Amino acid sequence: MFKIITDNGSDLPVSFMQENDIGCVYLSTILDGEVINGKERQLPAPEFYRMLSDGAKPSTSQVNPEDAKEYFEEHINEADEFLYIGLSSGLSGTVGSVKIGAIEIMEKYPNKKIEVVDSLSGSLGEGLLVWYAVKLRNEGKSFEETAKWCKDNAKNCLLAITVDNLFDLWRGGRVSRSSAVLGTLASVKPFIIVDDEGKLQVIKKIRGRKKSLAYLTEYMMDHMGSRKAENDNMIMICHGDVPEDAAYVEELVKGLGYKNVMISNAGPMIGTHTGASLVIIAFLGDVRD
Repeated sequence: MFKIITDNGSDLPVSFMQENDIGCVYLSTILDGEVINGKERQLPAPEFYRMLSDGAKPSTSQVNPEDAKEYFEEHINEADEFLYIGLSSGLSGTVGSVKIGAIEIMEKYPNKKIEVVDSLSGSLGEGLLVWYAVKLRNEGKSFEETAKWCKDNAKNCLLAITVDNLFDLWRGGRVSRSSAVLGTLASVKPFIIVDDEGKLQVIKKIRGRKKSLAYLTEYMMDHMGSRKAENDNMIMICHGDVPEDAAYVEELVKGLGYKNVMISNAGPMIGTHTGASLVIIAFLGDVRD
């Protein structure tokens, strides 16, 4: 059986990763020159968001080719075929680094195969692609069939994103300070998607938190397209540290007839750029716009 690998940008629950033997390559979260979250240490999300609320200003660091080579060397005997599904190339250089590392490993071990898939997404958009890869593997699909499906459907894993606090996006470099100030005064909440290049785009501004959360499901229903009738589809909900908001969105999703729902926290890697108020829905759809 081939091994599926992702990175900590996918925000998948640890329990799901362990139950399905999913490997993980770690991008690092750094504070005051110290790695507070990465390969050697995984900081619990609530603890991380407490640090943010206390004024911490962390940064993140991508995986480099040596990190990728080291990962494959450590796990080389676990399978002959490895499928890596990684954080969008529009958000990080990690996928490129893993490709370089994979080529060198395959030259060293010619009997091994490594396929690298750019999810063109992040958080549970990336995680959703991993979930379907696991499903296909469990159904008996081959390494090649699963890798092809993931590449063909990466742009069909859609994200609907909102945050309550525009200053978190400003600190993460996603909006200007003036936009954060004006938006906060007007109680404006940004609605964000990931586009076909795997980059974040603010495409709408909504007044009021409750309306912005409800709009996540509206966007989902408008963009499911041909997959709308597939009630067994997995719907993923991610939040920073606002479980009550995630529960409200889950209630809306289940009220629409979708029962297969996974909820997870955004870890430090994603949370550094979004803050605790992040809420995301990830789903299969037709077109990103």
